[in-house]
Amino acid sequence: MKVIFFGTPEFAVPTLAKLIERSHFEVVGVVTQPDRRRGRGNQLIPSPVKTLALSHQISIWQPEKIKKDSETIQQLKAAEADVFVVVAYGQILSQEILDLPKLGCINVHGSLLPEYRGAAPIQWCIVQGSTKTGITTMLMDVGMDTGAMLLKAETPIGLLDNAEDIAQKLAHQGADLLIETLLKLEKQQIQAVPQDSSQATYAPLIKKADYALNWSRSALELHNQIRGFFPSCTATFRGEQLKIIASAPLNSDLWAALPESMGTPLKESIVSLEANLGTPGEIVALAKGLGLIVQTGQGYLWLKEVQLPGKRPQSGIDFANGNRISLQEVLGNGL
Repeated sequence: MKVIFFGTPEFAVPTLAKLIERSHFEVVGVVTQPDRRRGRGNQLIPSPVKTLALSHQISIWQPEKIKKDSETIQQLKAAEADVFVVVAYGQILSQEILDLPKLGCINVHGSLLPEYRGAAPIQWCIVQGSTKTGITTMLMDVGMDTGAMLLKAETPIGLLDNAEDIAQKLAHQGADLLIETLLKLEKQQIQAVPQDSSQATYAPLIKKADYALNWSRSALELHNQIRGFFPSCTATFRGEQLKIIASAPLNSDLWAALPESMGTPLKESIVSLEANLGTPGEIVALAKGLGLIVQTGQGYLWLKEVQLPGKRPQSGIDFANGNRISLQEVLGNGL
């Protein structure tokens, strides 16, 4: 089966790798986003997908705007691929492009459609507190993740899983599901199922404002925001921005979801606090060997890992000790 692969970030790499290693498939070309300048040296850096393609001497196209790039479209036509596979490519494909391959364009999407259509399904799924997610393969149309569904696979989301953890799991799950999808599609063993758009939810592009923590929200809501938008959520500390990288909500109904080594000392630290509610953002306890416990609008939040500007990430206890933090100090909302 002749395949042209569309993808850009690390999330797409396992699927491309799986296609390359299976002799049943021939990856005749890769379409990825143009190299971007990154890092302190502002050097042009290729996408992870391009890096893998280069290592296997696969033809690469990097149009700035693929819908308007007539040269790339002509090359895609000339390739006469059986199928296009799209995994987090980052551009919308025109109907002209979607109509080119014999078996259609197959998208590997990081949610259980029609839930979380859009650019950031993994992040928003966690932020909204979902306890499961998964992968959907679908036949693409010109809509935003609206095509008919082919196969699905679920994966659970643990209380302490962050977006990076889930993305790594889904990337490999998606690679396996894509292979199964292509093989069954070739043998006409799949019946595409239209999505019920009345059940659709959306996962829009993440904005800078989404990273700002508001301590008046509940501990669980803040924790979901921190792990969903990992590692970018911010509060303020003594007038400086403070990244909150990892946390745990200390609600009594969530103890069972915490590792025993973590839950017991945290629980002991807040027993005496039940009748002494602080103001949202107030540091109400310094758990022995663990660090800061902060009052929220509802419940307590343990700050497991944080980062000050220009500093490396550090544990909550190292942060507390290094900054001589005292009880009743108040963290501000993110900016």
